[in-house]
Amino acid sequence: MVRAMSSKSANRIELVATEADAGIRLDKLLAQRIDALSRARIQALIRSGNVAGSGGATIGDGSYRVKPGEMFIVKVPPPEPAAPAAEAIALDVVYEDRDLIVIDKPPHLVVHPAPGHASGTLVNALIAHCGDSLSGVGGIKRPGIVHRLDKGTSGLLVVAKSDAAHRGLSEQFAAHGVDGRMHRAYLALVWGKPLRPRGVIAARLVRSQSNRTKIAVARGESGRHAVTHYEVIETIGTDAGPISLLRLELETGRTHQIRVHLAHIGHPVLGDTTYASGFKAKAGKLAPDARAALAALDRQALHAAELGFEHPRSGKKLRFVSPLPADMQGLLDALRPD
Repeated sequence: MVRAMSSKSANRIELVATEADAGIRLDKLLAQRIDALSRARIQALIRSGNVAGSGGATIGDGSYRVKPGEMFIVKVPPPEPAAPAAEAIALDVVYEDRDLIVIDKPPHLVVHPAPGHASGTLVNALIAHCGDSLSGVGGIKRPGIVHRLDKGTSGLLVVAKSDAAHRGLSEQFAAHGVDGRMHRAYLALVWGKPLRPRGVIAARLVRSQSNRTKIAVARGESGRHAVTHYEVIETIGTDAGPISLLRLELETGRTHQIRVHLAHIGHPVLGDTTYASGFKAKAGKLAPDARAALAALDRQALHAAELGFEHPRSGKKLRFVSPLPADMQGLLDALRPD
């Protein structure tokens, strides 16, 4: 049995351990029985003295082994104000409810505050947009980022508005679609034409030793397992050689995965100054209109076009599609022959 009570200062949750719970860790029991809180959040509540046992004594160790019949009281303080400042930045909201929000991210928007980008990020914008509808992730009124897009990558992104949604979405993204709940697909314009119309790129990835901001393909069995599936949608002949529009699906979700994998097979993404720097001469051979459109793009030609997942509360399958943004569509149109 789980009983919840609310007050102005905190929510109070009471539950009683059953015979089947004997010997289980306290943090695991609470995570199993309290759907609204993630295990990380529960562990933080235990460490901060917000969990007590039957006699009212505080239990500060999540590894405490539960005994049958014990009652536990969990106090959940109201979420603290978010540390990043709220900023009124226009957002393209594709879908929103009390649990989550789906955004069509424009290019050049950084997702999360970081050194060099302390403001003007998607998180700053979401704090302003969502306001009091953020029920708190990890005890803070902040959006829960469960996956990211590079600054120069546009497209669909889902963000949690509560601890429970954050936990449910994180589990789906951790499975990378293997269990059928989550789906992601990207569109990219790349140099050249792959040998096969469809293929799989399986190459382990590791942080570059020569440049810590870059990711590299690992040698041998080092690095992290990474798999990308591609399909050639269209190939265009240009003065600089063929350029292809690819659809890509991720079997894993590593940092810069698509960009590194495509560069690894000799077909880097157009406009990618990090992984396609050796193709600057090719860009100079494009027809004037195409060359101007590529310069105007000013980013990698990569777009998160499809996003599907299971709603963490209702279980309903949601699916969203985003068309190519104006800058990528303009480049594609400029590349195509009249």
